[in-house]
Amino acid sequence: MTERVEVEREIAAAPDLVWRLVSDLPRMGEWSPENTGGAWVKGATGPAAGAKFKGRNAAGSREWSTTVTVIDARPGERFSFLVTTGPLKIAEWSFDIVPSDSGCRVTETWIDRRGKFITFTGSKLTGVDDRAAFSRTSMEQTLAGIAAAAESSSS
Repeated sequence: MTERVEVEREIAAAPDLVWRLVSDLPRMGEWSPENTGGAWVKGATGPAAGAKFKGRNAAGSREWSTTVTVIDARPGERFSFLVTTGPLKIAEWSFDIVPSDSGCRVTETWIDRRGKFITFTGSKLTGVDDRAAFSRTSMEQTLAGIAAAAESSSS
């Protein structure tokens, strides 16, 4: 059974500004409790379908990186990507942004793509046994941080 977690948040900022924040790899480390940032690789210079980046993560003293491929990069609307380790799919993440009367509504979604073996070894590597519950809490914190940055920004 594939696990899926969605968290929504209303943000009082323009959709284009919010999209620029969720697709800004180095800054994601400012808001996420697990992701410490990322860097474009293999010739990629920014968010575009097919672009690759190296995601960096940490939990306590544990650190690891993943290879990430952008699936969709529609400014002001959607930023999604597939996380892998070698040939193994780990997760699919997306940020969907819909205009609202007060700015926009952002839905962050995590879909677990791990098999049983990777789920087991991943929990040992990261120290997270209940990935779905951890992801929900992390997503709430991440969206709160993005909202604070977007709502205080004038750009």
